[in-house]
Amino acid sequence: MKGIRLLETIFVFYFTSHIPITLFIDLQTVLPGYLYPQALRDLFQWYAKEFKDPMPLQPPEWFQSFIVCEGLLQIPFFPIAAYAFYKGSCHWIRTPAIIYSTHVATTLIPILSHIIFHQYTIESPWAPQTWQERWTLVAIYAPYLFVPVLLLFTMLLSSTYNPTKFGNTLPNKVKKKN
Repeated sequence: MKGIRLLETIFVFYFTSHIPITLFIDLQTVLPGYLYPQALRDLFQWYAKEFKDPMPLQPPEWFQSFIVCEGLLQIPFFPIAAYAFYKGSCHWIRTPAIIYSTHVATTLIPILSHIIFHQYTIESPWAPQTWQERWTLVAIYAPYLFVPVLLLFTMLLSSTYNPTKFGNTLPNKVKKKN
């Protein structure tokens, strides 16, 4: 039981931290700049240039579509998931967590592939030019693949969240006799 509680704590941190990251950083990719105070716009610019991540500043259309999905589909899910994992053993989160984790893991594959395989031009000063810069960028994005995959396996393999797989069915409601 301690193992599942540790995983739930990781999930609470992941979903709680993802709320401000999405609202204040990621969505700047698709929303007008005037919606954000200068300090957040500067942080956005600093991140992209410091870590040589060209996707936020010159986002390909496919990347923009992922950010729109993050804003429309994932943001509403983050506080719900954080609550469910904070409370612990909430069986009702299983199906939404499976949907979320497969969606996010699927979006991270093209993002990571783009970082590793795309031929960036020298003219783009904020794009990764060396393998070290590429792997640094992969390391920044990797938790957003690893945690959803961990979440998926937890939902599929844990007896806490998938009791029927292990022969432990949830207790049936007992009917009262009059």
